[in-house]
Amino acid sequence: MRPNALGRTIAGVIAVVGLAAGSVATAGTSFAATASTAQTTAVAQPAAVAATQNFGLTSAEAKNVQDFLADYWGYTGGIDGQLGTNSWKAFQRCLATYWGYTGAIDGDPGTNTIKALQRLLKADYGYTGDIDGIAGSGTRAAFKRFAA
Repeated sequence: MRPNALGRTIAGVIAVVGLAAGSVATAGTSFAATASTAQTTAVAQPAAVAATQNFGLTSAEAKNVQDFLADYWGYTGGIDGQLGTNSWKAFQRCLATYWGYTGAIDGDPGTNTIKALQRLLKADYGYTGDIDGIAGSGTRAAFKRFAA
């Protein structure tokens, strides 16, 4: 009778270890799925943030900029007062031609785009700050004068 009890005990221990291992594996899979979802969200979010950047312009002022871009720089999007990716691509073409922009024509108004914009604004629209790529209050005020 004794060997039979020992066999049942060993079988019980193996079953418990198997269940515990399965729980750990499931927890790992659950964690991995959560981490993957978090990465997808983190990657998708910056694109949404960069979708429109008016740098303080009203819709009416941004429409003026879009009219200028449509007339001279190949902007074919809607005149909707939202300076989005296509507006900034057209503006980057202008900035690359005349104001020293050397980055990709990607529609992202990042630091290099702002530096080129600041050169334009310094030449003709009263911007007196540094060419630093930061769209601060001086850059925004001069951009409003450009858009007027």
